[in-house]
Amino acid sequence: MRIRISDDTTESEAEAIAEALATHFEDDVILVVDSGEEVGSATYDGDERDVATARAEDDLGPTEREESLIEEIEEILEGGPEKYKKQLPEEGKLFVRDRVDLWFGDDFLFEDGTFAEFDSDDQLPADGLITGAAEFEGRDLHFMANDYTVKRGSMASKGVEKFLRMQQRALKTGRPVLYLMDSSGGRIDQQTGFFANREGIGKYYYNHSMLSGRVPQICVLYGPSIAGAAYTPVFADFTVMVRGMSAMAIASPRMVEMVTGEEISLEDLGGPDVHAQYSGSADLVADDEEHARELVAKLIGYLPDNADEDPPQTSGAAPKLSPEGIDAVVPQEPNKGYDMFDVIDRVVDAGSTLELRPEYGKEIITSFARIDGRPIGIVANQPNHRAGAIFPDAAEKAAQFIWTCDAYNIPLLYLCDTPGFMAGSGVEKEGILEQGKKMIYATSSATVPKQSVVVRKAYGAGIYAMSGPAYDPESTLGLPSGEIAIMGPEAAINAVYARKLSEIDDEEERAKREQELREEYREDIDIHRMASEVVIDEIVPPSDLREELSNRFAFYETVEKDLPDKKHGTIL
Repeated sequence: MRIRISDDTTESEAEAIAEALATHFEDDVILVVDSGEEVGSATYDGDERDVATARAEDDLGPTEREESLIEEIEEILEGGPEKYKKQLPEEGKLFVRDRVDLWFGDDFLFEDGTFAEFDSDDQLPADGLITGAAEFEGRDLHFMANDYTVKRGSMASKGVEKFLRMQQRALKTGRPVLYLMDSSGGRIDQQTGFFANREGIGKYYYNHSMLSGRVPQICVLYGPSIAGAAYTPVFADFTVMVRGMSAMAIASPRMVEMVTGEEISLEDLGGPDVHAQYSGSADLVADDEEHARELVAKLIGYLPDNADEDPPQTSGAAPKLSPEGIDAVVPQEPNKGYDMFDVIDRVVDAGSTLELRPEYGKEIITSFARIDGRPIGIVANQPNHRAGAIFPDAAEKAAQFIWTCDAYNIPLLYLCDTPGFMAGSGVEKEGILEQGKKMIYATSSATVPKQSVVVRKAYGAGIYAMSGPAYDPESTLGLPSGEIAIMGPEAAINAVYARKLSEIDDEEERAKREQELREEYREDIDIHRMASEVVIDEIVPPSDLREELSNRFAFYETVEKDLPDKKHGTIL
């Protein structure tokens, strides 16, 4: 503060006055005379001894009113009836407050709605739902967690209100949302006022849709999520199920039996294996509660807080295996199987891969990883499984992964080694055309930097789905083992020369001619011919692939792409 004093005040007097005023007002003081000239000043440094003395002399403390409030809060934090808490260890579950402590510990920031249903005649602490904010792995986020001891984590009006507010606040803050789900669904005996209302449980999924692609939504399932409760995990960007305790289904086994007559266990109806292998709804499966936290801690490390930010980078690390071995692990024979992870482990930072939906559509790998600390999404054909041919489930899995990476600004690396989309009556019935178009659409619409590598065979529309030259990749690279063709040599020879070959009676001569045609065809589709025709940008020595990709991802990281001006596409 500035204080005016008399012009005839001496310098020593001014200093004494400034010190006294600074102590009295607990503020910095500047003394000026009428002309505005500064003649003295003092800085208040807040003597700790004075503060300690003041506190020692202060005989005020918490009142009975405050102590009563603290007791009420402590009672709420104890959760539902004790008999239900005692059942949790039998199911391998933590009490929800212990679960929150496992996830956040001292990084728990605050809770909203602790007193929800405080006046209820029934025992409904926090109405069975914790919502709030916390710091997780250095990231601020919103979270919710069901309390299974309160009517099996079921949802009613106050809990629904808390859930909706949490989602709406996430839209404002642009921070990730973590759903720790352990809910039996809507509270049927209390459905009036929350089921079909404008701001009822149905608004969950509207908000999920608004948050989708805006902020990462991660759901961990700890129990049976049935009917309405099953939609949150499938609306989330990433879903983690916990083995031995979680399940999700559109209806309970009892309801299924009533409607269809089918007798089935909850595990067989909607357990982790069902959704990891058959529906594809589970991105990751955890062994227990601690493992679930570890998986999410790794997952969130690849994701930005929201769609306006870039994913976090690390200092990087050398690959697990030497890049010099890449060429040796890729067979020259187009139909010989090998594990694409033998290539990936020689390209990306050691320990950085996190494969999603590994048991679903296994002929395509969808995985997060890092190259020199830069997060990328990998879409790779897996020749070890069904020769890397693209089946409907794999196409759907790849499309969703590409779409998610694009939403959160994660560059894409395509590693192509596929005979193309699978043919046959079975896959036609399963919608190979419908699912295939989704993968091609996602690849076409992705605006993040893309690098496409023809590792070996790129036949048919497989080169389209894998972001070949026509799909606006920043680069199309080839390894010396690469081939690009409408179809593979065997199919081509059969399609074009079958009649002429059948006219050759001598078996040896026919085999010789067939081999000549095969060699001629492979020479025509060889990666060198593709490079000569400038179909691809460069043939890269396999030992240099990691460095080449690192340089290209770094160079193109600021690239911006525009889509045609439209409301949205029509392909889902």
